[in-house]
Amino acid sequence: MISNLVFKNTVLFSVLLLLSCGSQKGQGIRDKAAIEEQNADSRTQTTTIKTGADNTTAYLPLLKNKKVGIVTNQTGILSNKTHVVDFLLEQKINLIKIYAPEHGFRGTADAGEHVVDGKDTKTGLPILSLYGDNKKPKAEQLAGIDVMVFDLQDVGARFYTYISSLHYIMEACAENNIPLLVLDRPNPNGSLVDGPILEKEFTSFIGMHPIPTLHGMTIGEYAQMINGEKWLKDGVQCKLTVIPCLNYNRNMFYSLPVKPSPNLPNDQAINLYASLCLFEGTNVSSGRGTEKQFQIYGSPLLPKSDFSFTPVANFGSKDPMNKGLLCYGEDLTQAPKVYQLELKWLIKAYTTTADPSKFFTPFFTKLAGTKKLQQQIEAGVSEADIRKSWEKGLAEFKTMRKKYLIYN
Repeated sequence: MISNLVFKNTVLFSVLLLLSCGSQKGQGIRDKAAIEEQNADSRTQTTTIKTGADNTTAYLPLLKNKKVGIVTNQTGILSNKTHVVDFLLEQKINLIKIYAPEHGFRGTADAGEHVVDGKDTKTGLPILSLYGDNKKPKAEQLAGIDVMVFDLQDVGARFYTYISSLHYIMEACAENNIPLLVLDRPNPNGSLVDGPILEKEFTSFIGMHPIPTLHGMTIGEYAQMINGEKWLKDGVQCKLTVIPCLNYNRNMFYSLPVKPSPNLPNDQAINLYASLCLFEGTNVSSGRGTEKQFQIYGSPLLPKSDFSFTPVANFGSKDPMNKGLLCYGEDLTQAPKVYQLELKWLIKAYTTTADPSKFFTPFFTKLAGTKKLQQQIEAGVSEADIRKSWEKGLAEFKTMRKKYLIYN
């Protein structure tokens, strides 16, 4: 396990802290880390963050004279925009296979779309899909691999499936005695830890571990947690090395250089993703089928208003919720940055829908990781009391999480 790194960052800061949302009764938990992150947004960042992929001297020696596999997609780029696959080949690393997660190697497949095996047209390397029926590579698919590299950009939400792919890769590597190198990347949602803890009976590919909706860790830190908590099958542990980011602390603002998936087009969508993704378990559109995915929400059953949109098939979704139907709701493209899992839009939509009995779908429980959240909303429990019910679980998670943090 990598010990905590100490970063010295020179910052100029002028703080004008607006806590009106967080200080009002019923607005929930705003812990020290979340407030620090809000302060960080107003600072002048004077250092350049280097991702694990850019920390080349730390991992290239570990790959020389080895047969290498890599789990990556379009997010696996260096600061000069070179893809990590191309970089490794330029460095004469013997890269022999690419393993692609949900959305595929180039990141163009819809959420949940079946991704097939193939060949990368640029490099000629074989691509093996880690989605659909083959989430965990089989022993024969790992044949000949001496070391595996993992380089995917996570966004800090439990149901973002790259951490589920990480789990299965770690498990396969452990079972086949293959060392794993995780090239770490900053969490664009920083230190945000919030939401209900996933209950074991609701484990699925969109929620594999007993963690909150927002986990506040980098993917390298998360890999250490998976190993340390023995969450892999039969408690096996992976031979794990995390290649850390440099010049980074978790309160720094980090804007992703490329879209992590087709329906997260910008910083606003990434910030609102965890909150608006809960609509995916309802009859309300979260903006799929528009160019403002996870920045708007609406439904034909919500009250008519000045804002409306009609989802259509597009590059991000071939069959979006409420396709072809006029939806009323809210435009959040200019909404202030959120520092918690926001429930206000979900609760507002439920209390104003024309037919509450048709609002939730069975998928909501999988997203929430518990039946309790839907039951609380249907029973009219206040947002403040809902948040209070999370407190014990969040406190226990934060204590566990401390053991695996790499960054201040």
